Amino acid sequence: MYVAMTDIGPLSSGNRTSLVPGFSPAVRSPWHDPAWHYIIDLDGTLIRDGAAMPGAAALLEALHGRYAIVSNNSTDTAVGMARKLRKMGLVVAPAQLVLAGEMTVNWLWQTSPSARVYLLGSPVLRRYAQRVGCRLVEQNPDVVLLALDRAFNYRKLLLAVNVLRTGARLIVTNPDLSHPGGNGRRVPETGTLLAAVLACADVRPVSIIGKPSDVLFREGLRRLRAKPAQTLMIGDNPATDAAGAVAMGMSYLLLGTGPEAEAETPAQLLETWGTRHTHL
Repeated sequence: MYVAMTDIGPLSSGNRTSLVPGFSPAVRSPWHDPAWHYIIDLDGTLIRDGAAMPGAAALLEALHGRYAIVSNNSTDTAVGMARKLRKMGLVVAPAQLVLAGEMTVNWLWQTSPSARVYLLGSPVLRRYAQRVGCRLVEQNPDVVLLALDRAFNYRKLLLAVNVLRTGARLIVTNPDLSHPGGNGRRVPETGTLLAAVLACADVRPVSIIGKPSDVLFREGLRRLRAKPAQTLMIGDNPATDAAGAVAMGMSYLLLGTGPEAEAETPAQLLETWGTRHTHL
């Protein structure tokens, strides 16, 4: 399970699904109901520690043409991630990937094309921002764009904190403190870096683009040409996947080992739904 910098109360049981409302009883399993679409998380739902989770390929095959992968990943572009997924045995087109880092860069360029941007992030995200047209600087920025930066250090923290204290705006790709790794490991995420910045900058982010914000969800729905009421979110994180789905009026289903999880892996999910939702 992810840990995110999001303080939410108990989620409405009416939006959690083990029996999704609205599926046709004449359809032998929900995966075969053509009226429904699916927004699927990536890390902890389809992949973990650089490998596909059991049943991930079968799940995507079952939902072929009716899903978008919506992820708080802030280090990759959709084109690059599609290549990585193919090496894991998951054939996904770039257009089916909605990633927080790429979406944040696009949003910033569209809303503030002339901004001077201090970008804390991966080399891939920096190159993408430059291709889009963002003006990346380290002196006198208008915006600090914070993403997952595995080369984050004291020098970068010092610079970010002080330009924020003198008026720069803080834009954040995603609030996750961590994401799941292999063998029970926890991998620090953007939210951990954000906590360090907020501890001494005395500012709040102007915008956080990733889940549970509606920005990625709306883009996924747009690409699917789908309505929230007939779209199911499949994820692993109550604080981002579930909370965001509830806010959008979508049903959700969680994987993992937590108390709300329907199954631990996509393979178990397909097996569970295949037995529970048989034609009557």
